[in-house]
Amino acid sequence: MSQPSLSAFLARSRSVLVDVTEAKGSTPREAGTYMLVGDKAIWGTIGGGQFEYMAIDNARAVLKGGGEAAMNIPLGPEIGQCCGGRTSLRFTLVTPQIAEALEHRLERERDERPAVFLFGAGHVGLALAKALLPLPYAVTVVETRREALEDLPVGVTPRLTAMPEASVDDIPPGGAAVILTHDHALDFLIAERALARDDLGYVGMIGSATKRATFSHWLDRQNGENTAQRESAAIMMSRLILPIGGSTVRDKRPEVIAALVAAELLHHLPFPAPKAVLERQIAAD
Repeated sequence: MSQPSLSAFLARSRSVLVDVTEAKGSTPREAGTYMLVGDKAIWGTIGGGQFEYMAIDNARAVLKGGGEAAMNIPLGPEIGQCCGGRTSLRFTLVTPQIAEALEHRLERERDERPAVFLFGAGHVGLALAKALLPLPYAVTVVETRREALEDLPVGVTPRLTAMPEASVDDIPPGGAAVILTHDHALDFLIAERALARDDLGYVGMIGSATKRATFSHWLDRQNGENTAQRESAAIMMSRLILPIGGSTVRDKRPEVIAALVAAELLHHLPFPAPKAVLERQIAAD
């Protein structure tokens, strides 16, 4: 069962905001992480385990007029965990002001998501779009074939165009271009345009070592005999990830490749760390 939207959860019943105000040492989640606790349901997670059960119990006590406003929990054997760190929690009844702040935070986080442009919606492209969906990325799939975009999951932005390489210019700085089309010549055009930018966090192309060598020779021909242009091509090749997903796991099923590339993107495209939920003016109130 999927988690309801924040608005839907807040509309169901009264709830308590549980946010991590400090995390020392090894902890399940970092400061800024939060969850909501209602009388019968929760939204989000602060890390699970006995630590989270304790937080839920206290939050429900707060809902009933008791409980603690703050907890400082050592994550050791005394609570059946062995993280070794310590986490401080704050418990706040959700008011209309806090609900609005939470909605604004989610909106801000959506706006700050790194952009991932997938060029091609074939077997691997579709599998990767699905794998990236729960991750904090803004995913766009670029295709020349209308029918290839029909099975994209909700939440992924489709883009139908006759010139996919032109869409490279629309990737925000720090974003990613993952090239997975059905046409090697088109792959090369897209890759050349992406590698010409020095502000992308990731440029990857599906293929083999042979395809990498072929593209390198193609790029050299595109740049001619000029020494400076050849050096520029070498720098561009150094930024290209091909094959994508690494070489440790040799399984070529689309879903496996998608999982490996998703992990690769998490390494190359970090997203902003959680920030405090309660603004100073709300906390002061």
